[in-house]
Amino acid sequence: MPVIDFRVRPPVRGFLDTLMYSNGARRDAFTRSVGFEPSPAAQSQSMELLLKEMDEAGVTRGVVVGRFAGMLGSVSNDDVAAVVRDHPDRFLGVASIDPSDRRRAMDTIRDAMKAGFKAINIEPGAYPVPLYTDDRRLYPIYAMCEDEKVPVVIMTGGTAGPDLSYSNPILIDRVLADFPKLKMMAVHGNWPWVTEILHVAFRRPNFYLSPDMYFSRMPGWEEYVKAADGFLAERTVYASSFPFCPLKDYHAWFTTLPIRPENMERVMHRNALDFLGMESL
Repeated sequence: MPVIDFRVRPPVRGFLDTLMYSNGARRDAFTRSVGFEPSPAAQSQSMELLLKEMDEAGVTRGVVVGRFAGMLGSVSNDDVAAVVRDHPDRFLGVASIDPSDRRRAMDTIRDAMKAGFKAINIEPGAYPVPLYTDDRRLYPIYAMCEDEKVPVVIMTGGTAGPDLSYSNPILIDRVLADFPKLKMMAVHGNWPWVTEILHVAFRRPNFYLSPDMYFSRMPGWEEYVKAADGFLAERTVYASSFPFCPLKDYHAWFTTLPIRPENMERVMHRNALDFLGMESL
């Protein structure tokens, strides 16, 4: 079965300046807290080992996400494009924006899609000046993406903001209600608001969910599994959130989950293609 890992941050270029690589002790402590040993590729910052780990995990494509953030560190769209260009058969790119300048953000989106990026990443609570998901300064950007059929990846959950209020699921529910044709995926699964975000997904058919590293044995993770094998089988998306989880071991663990084979194939492959508007790789 081909596998698309929807959240991979390779150990190259601007990624090395982000907190996930510059503070390896913090990263590895999280890895162990969810039941894995750190990836050798992450610890040695080796692209060669990452590609080997992808092969061992059967990962056909990794989705590389750019970032414009404060303390977490930023990764330029140019750096993401370079990763995809260097390994066109292994990675797909998602571009980031600076929402502080609406017109420039819109130009960035248009340029990125023309350049072959597959979606746009928005991280409201992680911006240098944090925003809530339903901040009206983001609404013109949501409207443009809805009109031009640009999928939006949004980071909510975990440490995606100065405090827990930035991941309140009511905020994302309001956005989805206001933009019912906008394809949006919440990475980090909006954890720890598990039951609440699953209710949002039940109500909003334009909403996809990728719990990624919070899928793994964190409180409430069993509810994600039930949804992935039930009503959310066509809108749950597989992701390791590398380097926080090792690709090979995460994949080995994930495939033991009580998800029926036909739904496992959707979660690990087909749903990502559907979200990105792609028929095949």
